[in-house]
Amino acid sequence: MAEAPKIPDEAETRARWGAFAWNDENQKKANEILGRYPKGREQSASIPFLDLAQRQVGEETQTQGWLPVPVIEFVARQIGVPYMRVYEVATFYTMFNMAPVGRFHVQVCGTTPCLLGGSDDVLAACKNKGLIKGRTTPDGMFTLTEVECLGACANAPMVQINDDNFEDLDYDRTSALLEALANGTPVTPGSQTGRRDSCAAGGPTNLVAMVDENHDYRGEWA
Repeated sequence: MAEAPKIPDEAETRARWGAFAWNDENQKKANEILGRYPKGREQSASIPFLDLAQRQVGEETQTQGWLPVPVIEFVARQIGVPYMRVYEVATFYTMFNMAPVGRFHVQVCGTTPCLLGGSDDVLAACKNKGLIKGRTTPDGMFTLTEVECLGACANAPMVQINDDNFEDLDYDRTSALLEALANGTPVTPGSQTGRRDSCAAGGPTNLVAMVDENHDYRGEWA
């Protein structure tokens, strides 16, 4: 698995993020989020607040975002709980980055279905593009992480890049995807072979009448 991420010096982190606060747009979103929970249950906003904060950090750094300690402290103050109650949430979910990442966070699934489907080829393509597990490329473009199951087993192997899944990968498709991202070329999430959702590789084999419409099979099954 990945090497331990490099967290910046605490003094540097506090100098940069000690005064973190919601921007105007995110303040409105935060108010909306808090409004979903009854009085005394503000801790329920931990996950959406951490996500919002990570995205704001990402916007300010032109990266996928991360959660510096002062930012987590800010979230804790916002919902009125001890810092540790929020920190334990941030460190439990891999959707939260505890160290800086690049503009594109490439998370390669290495669990059994993806491994059998060829995730080693995906990782090889990443390596040959200069990506190293647990590190960010010198240009700040990519961070590579190997993760556990991302829930797209039928379309293995796959990667999650920021908020999007890219599936049915091999060495060449992965290389082309990374090149497109590096060059600013638009990419299409989902299957990279063109199949729809998780249908069979050769096309739909069941309930084929529902491909284009909500077909009612009940009369045919009677």
